[in-house]
Amino acid sequence: MIKRCIIPLTLLLLMSCAATQEKIETVFYPPLPQNPKVQFLMSITSEDDIGKEKSAFREFLLGETASVKQVSRPYDIASVPGKIYVSDRTLKKILIIDFDKMEFNYVTDEGEGSLDQPGGIWITPSGHKYIADFGRKQVVVFNEKDEFVTAYGREGQFAKPLDVAVQGKKMYVADFDSHHIAVVDLDSGETIHTIGGSGAEPGKMHRPSHVTLDKDGNLYVDDSFNFRIQKFSADGQYEKQFGYAGDTLGGFARPKGIAVDAEGYLYAVDTAFENVQIFDNESTLLVLFFGGFGPNPGSMYLPNSIYIDYDNIKYFQKYVDKNFNIKYLVYVGNMLGERKINVYGFGEWIGKPLPGVPKQKIQLD
Repeated sequence: MIKRCIIPLTLLLLMSCAATQEKIETVFYPPLPQNPKVQFLMSITSEDDIGKEKSAFREFLLGETASVKQVSRPYDIASVPGKIYVSDRTLKKILIIDFDKMEFNYVTDEGEGSLDQPGGIWITPSGHKYIADFGRKQVVVFNEKDEFVTAYGREGQFAKPLDVAVQGKKMYVADFDSHHIAVVDLDSGETIHTIGGSGAEPGKMHRPSHVTLDKDGNLYVDDSFNFRIQKFSADGQYEKQFGYAGDTLGGFARPKGIAVDAEGYLYAVDTAFENVQIFDNESTLLVLFFGGFGPNPGSMYLPNSIYIDYDNIKYFQKYVDKNFNIKYLVYVGNMLGERKINVYGFGEWIGKPLPGVPKQKIQLD
C-alpha cells in the first residue's frame, strides 16, 4: 500500500514544480514591428531566480517558500565573469550573485574592512573592488578574492563619497557634498586635483552623485542637481553635457546611474521617469529609451543604478528571443518593487525582415 502511494506523490510534486515556473513575456524596445534594439530578459531578486534548487519535499510539507537571501535596495551594480556584485543600501553589504553556484553570498567585511553605508562600486580588470562608503567617508578596497586590502580617505579628504571609478593609477570619487570629483593617486592616496566645484556653469557641479569612465579614460559625471550628465576629457577638461532639466524625452528630473558602452553610447537612469535614456556621444542627442513605470515585465520602480556587462551573456541566453542577437547585457537596479534587478540585452533583430522595415544592421544612430 505504501509503495503505491509513492509514485503518485512524486508525480504530484513534479507537476507542482513545473506549474510554478513563470513564463516570461517577450518585451522589446522599441516594440515590434519596429527594429528592436533592447530585449527585456528577466529579473533577479532572490536565489530562486538564478536556479537555486528547492527541496520538493520541503515545499510539499511547508508550501512554497521564497529564498531567504534576496536583493533588497540595490544602489549600484558591477560584475566579473560568472558573478554580479550589488551594493545594497538596506543590507549595508556587497551582495554576490554567483551564477555557477546558483546562490547568493556576501563580501565578508569585518574589522578594518567593515562597511557602514556602501554606495557606488567599481571593479577593475584585476578584480579589485572599490566601494564608496559615505558612512565611513572613505573608499574601501577588496581584492579579487573579496578580501579587504585598504581604505582611501584620510580625515576630511571626502565629505560624502557616493561613487567611484578607477583607471590606471587614478581614482575618481564623486563627492556629493563638496560638489566636485576628487582625483586621487592610488599610490599615495592623496588628492591630485578636483574637477568641478559648486555652480551651474559648464564644468561646474551641484551634488554630483554618479561617475563612470569610457574606454578612452573620459569621465562622465551625473551632475544631479543641475539635471545633466557632463563629460570631461581624461585630463579633466570639460567637453560637453547630455540632457537638461525637463519633463520631455532627452531631459532629466532625477538622473541617477550612468554607464557607457564600448561604442561610446551613454546610458542614463532617471528615477522620476523610471526609465533609461540612451544618448549619442557625438551629438549628445537622445536615440532610444526603455523601461517605464508599471507592473509589467521590463518596467522599473525607482531605478537607481545601471551597469553594462559583456562577460555573462551565456547565463541569460535561454531568455533571448531566437530572432534576436544580443551584444551585451544591461542591468538596472530598482530600489522598490518586486523586481530588484532587471536584465536587458542590447542587440539586433536577425529574423525575417519586419513588415515595412528594411532589413539592415541595427544601429542606434
